[in-house]
Amino acid sequence: MKTPTHTPTPELPTPTPTLVPPTPVPTPIYPPAVAPSAILGVAGDPKINYAGIPWVRLSYSSCVQDNLNGSYLKNTIAAYHKEGVRVMLSVCQWSSGPNLFQTAPLVDAAQSGPDAVQCGNEQMKSGAFNMYITPSAFARFYDNCQRVMHTVRPDIPIIIGSLDPQIAGGSASYDQVAYLNEMQYAMNTQVHPGGNWSWRAQIVGLIDSWHNGYPDSSVNNLYALFVFWAQQIGVSLNGGSLGKHLWVIEGTGCFKGCGIDPYSGYQVAVSHVLALITDVRTAMGDAVPFFFFSGTDFYIGSSYWPIGIMTLTGHPKPIRQDLGMGARTLTMSCAVGTRVVQDQEQLLMRLYMGCNLPSNYVGILES
Repeated sequence: MKTPTHTPTPELPTPTPTLVPPTPVPTPIYPPAVAPSAILGVAGDPKINYAGIPWVRLSYSSCVQDNLNGSYLKNTIAAYHKEGVRVMLSVCQWSSGPNLFQTAPLVDAAQSGPDAVQCGNEQMKSGAFNMYITPSAFARFYDNCQRVMHTVRPDIPIIIGSLDPQIAGGSASYDQVAYLNEMQYAMNTQVHPGGNWSWRAQIVGLIDSWHNGYPDSSVNNLYALFVFWAQQIGVSLNGGSLGKHLWVIEGTGCFKGCGIDPYSGYQVAVSHVLALITDVRTAMGDAVPFFFFSGTDFYIGSSYWPIGIMTLTGHPKPIRQDLGMGARTLTMSCAVGTRVVQDQEQLLMRLYMGCNLPSNYVGILES
């Protein structure tokens, strides 16, 4: 009997694995920078697209009780960018103690890709809804914030918190200058010893909350603040220089404790819309970035604040919010022709576009 022989199975060469390169993470494409005169916006709501308004101010979750951080914030800003809208992000201080210097929230905010960042808010003000920060602590916080933001987008504007709303020329305005001087001293002796950092070379955020334009049309606290801060910074009010150093991050009217009857729907409505018009025209006339406050009405505690350009639920508001839609209209002259405006969002948008009001607009709104 023949013994079968085993035929060995030939060994096949080990195939060389095909290397699949990792899919590159696309570099975000951000909108290009614009001149200060083109920075015109509204303090908005991430769920609302304010048609025709080129900038929106959003608040990081450290400012309000919401979840505007992480992927939600990044996706929100990306959605605005897709619509051609730029975003200023306010990053409020979250503590007056050691936690103030945590960098994780700053990194999160920076990675969302905003086009400008306000580092801190009302840092000079104490109260139930504010968190005073000493000048030296705020210097360190601001330095951290600016550094982290510029690691992602090196050229975006960074704003030094915000100056509390004040009447121009009063002692409180000089107190604000003293705070900034102390911050500067701390920056050059503690944060960066031997440095020559100057707050006057930075951008300062300004809040103005006065009923400019009503009941006296000559009252314009915002313009008086511009004059004061131009003098303090050392720039001319003409020619657009102030807009490189000062941004109005909240411009709005006052209806409580300032001579306006808060229970008079007429006075609140007229002062509100005339302040909007006066403030926008003042800021645009001096080429200072401006954000109207607020995009919608809101509550603070149980107190209702009817100072938005839209209702609490994001619906259009009549120009005279104490009347029905269309009860008062303004025929504005624009580069694209005349446009009849009947709600406040349209009014703000047309003003930002450079449209002209009718000569008798005050009479129309007060009648």
